Amino acid sequence: MPRAKPIRRERRPVVLTIAGSDSGGGAGIQADLRTFTRFGVHGLSCLTCLTAQNPKGVRGVLPVNPRFLRLQLEAASQELPPQAAKTGMLYSASLIREVVAWRRAYRALPLVVDPVMVSTSGAQLLKATAIRQLCDQLFPLASLITPNLDEAAVLLGWAVRNEEELEEAARQIHGRWGCPVLLKGGHLRGVPDAVDVFWDGCTQRRLKAPFVRGISTHGTGCTYSAAIVARVALGDGLEEAVRIAKRHVTACIRGSVRIGSHFTLA
Repeated sequence: MPRAKPIRRERRPVVLTIAGSDSGGGAGIQADLRTFTRFGVHGLSCLTCLTAQNPKGVRGVLPVNPRFLRLQLEAASQELPPQAAKTGMLYSASLIREVVAWRRAYRALPLVVDPVMVSTSGAQLLKATAIRQLCDQLFPLASLITPNLDEAAVLLGWAVRNEEELEEAARQIHGRWGCPVLLKGGHLRGVPDAVDVFWDGCTQRRLKAPFVRGISTHGTGCTYSAAIVARVALGDGLEEAVRIAKRHVTACIRGSVRIGSHFTLA
């Protein structure tokens, strides 16, 4: 009797997200894992916080015990070593310290830091006492940071008002912390396109996409950074990963669907 041919199993890259949970399903861990699936990579998730939220706002935040975050990171990394990782909502200095300690043990791993500070609805997602820890300890260990305009204003102490200042802000952020930066300008006013600036100290790129009018949603920043991490794990260079991720998040906004009385990314 002929032998059955062995089944060839597909190998998938492994990526890790370290972030908070969105009970409304639009952002955070949920958005990251959805994005990883879209790009065909296997997602690991280490939770920093539970949030009680919906598209209208955040009603409460419950951070995990820092020692439990450490256990999650150890468990995920030891048996399923990721090819790339990202951080989202980190919330407190004690949780950031655990991420920094883990990162120092995996220095060769590409790490994208999305410095989540405030939700779309205005809720504080990073304690004021944790900002210095994030900047001084984690940013220098990042392969890329992806602040939006509000976060850039906190980091630099001044507000970006136009495309020229967007470029200058990206250069200043890189100059202060020495890591490549993707500064997201989607909330700039008086411009026809959603403009982002990538700057790695050598190469500057403007990434533009037409605004999608009439859509109000959240989770775009999580989706953007998760797409970058997925593409890096699949073998793209950082600049190319950013380009593909920009196209992906634009398509997700354009294809937004109604969930109840709200929009969510496709």
